[in-house]
Amino acid sequence: MNLTGKMLIGGQSISGKREAQHAINPSTGQTLQPGYAGGDQAQVEQACALAWAAFDSYRETTPAQRAQLLETIAGEIEALGDALIERAMLETGLPQARLQGERARSCGQLRTFARTVRAGEWLDVRVDQAQPARQPLPRADLRQRQIPLGPVAVFGASNFPLAFSVAGGDTASALAAGCPVIVKAHSAHPGTSELVGQAIVRALEQCGLPAGVFALLFGSGREVGQALVNDARIKAVGFTGSRAGGLALCQSAQQRAEPIPVYAEMSSTNPVFLLPAALQARGGVLAQGFVGSLTQGAGQFCTNPGLLVALQGPALEQFVASAADLLQHSAAQTMLTPGIWAAYQDGVDSLSRHASTVAKGVLPTGPNQCQPQLLRVRAAEYLANPALQAEVFGAAALIVQCSDEVELLQLAEALEGQLTATLQLDDDDIALARRLLPVLERKAGRILVNGWPTGVEVCDAMVHGGPFPATSDVRSTSVGTAAIQRFLRPVCYQDLPDALLPTALKHANPQGLPRLLDGVREA
Repeated sequence: MNLTGKMLIGGQSISGKREAQHAINPSTGQTLQPGYAGGDQAQVEQACALAWAAFDSYRETTPAQRAQLLETIAGEIEALGDALIERAMLETGLPQARLQGERARSCGQLRTFARTVRAGEWLDVRVDQAQPARQPLPRADLRQRQIPLGPVAVFGASNFPLAFSVAGGDTASALAAGCPVIVKAHSAHPGTSELVGQAIVRALEQCGLPAGVFALLFGSGREVGQALVNDARIKAVGFTGSRAGGLALCQSAQQRAEPIPVYAEMSSTNPVFLLPAALQARGGVLAQGFVGSLTQGAGQFCTNPGLLVALQGPALEQFVASAADLLQHSAAQTMLTPGIWAAYQDGVDSLSRHASTVAKGVLPTGPNQCQPQLLRVRAAEYLANPALQAEVFGAAALIVQCSDEVELLQLAEALEGQLTATLQLDDDDIALARRLLPVLERKAGRILVNGWPTGVEVCDAMVHGGPFPATSDVRSTSVGTAAIQRFLRPVCYQDLPDALLPTALKHANPQGLPRLLDGVREA
């Protein structure tokens, strides 16, 4: 395992100029080597200059070339073998099987975007041929394609050191779109980030592409992140993290001379509606599924079910008793960082000041361990108290008891934007679900029936996004092949001779791209 403690700029390992940071093993509190010195303003500018210089050549690579790069990155990550998993385990406290699965997901989404790039539909080619004899006015030859925005700044997430980090979904979709990427690694797992960054550098070399297409920066505090967002050569931002962090980036991006989009995934409690017939028929099964989803990975998922909504009555009481019994036997798990553990403690303390504690999990036996928590409150109290509506990142959930269907619908209307909303229902719940569905469509990016929201499939139909504050841009997804659209914009070409047209728009369609020709979709 070749860890240097250095950043990657222009294909070279570069020492940072700021104070070095070290990863901490959250399971033991041990400081890990090497230290990673942060970059300064000049080094950020160097990475941005190289990305900008590489942009015009990289954005005109063929679909086959770009797909080859994504597949080569996946192969290089897999070639890291056990060394990558072992370092990630040390830096995150996550178990081996979880990280192996996350690596498979990361490489799978790179290959999925390669397939997407080759298919060409993302270019959205539209051709309206000239009609010089049209009356009363002739029509010019008009052709449209999507082009990449430009270099993208990506901020690695704390909770997914592989799938939402250096070669995660934001990087994969931006590279697929034709955008160079500069990643600010998360300080919790710098060694994992360096290993994956080295794999990307090797892939660029193998594919004969400019080294400026990718850079990896380290840095504590706000210097590197703000410098990236404020650099005029950066044209979009991908971020997964806290609401405070995402809003700070959004504010900086909007205050630029040229404002740019920030695709920030920030906050979601992911409400689950336990509808009456389902709760009556299978409350015990629902309790088991809920506790399993809540405690998976110490609850450190952006789709963790942090809010349960149900009508008062005996069926709810039986569910609460079953869930409490299961939770009391749930072991404490190590959280990703001491900071995340401290924030979890603060969040649970805040909830407990306004809601009744139903059950707690097994007491922690080591540092930074999350003790699962289940709390309960009446709907009227929930609606009146914004403190109860805040996300707690970890294995904590709040049950909200509604007096009737009217109050349940009122609560649904009052929810903030969410990544997910779930309906647990049986046939006799369809009428109530039909009333809820239009509300949930306005509130969430993904609606589930009889499932649990943890687990996000990487596929064409997935939406991992939602209204504010779930994300900063309700029109996009950060998971699934539609994520490529975040980093593209349309350009129309009027009456250009064929010699000047981009290959994707030439009259003969030499790449065989799907296109809309005079209003008819070609196969």
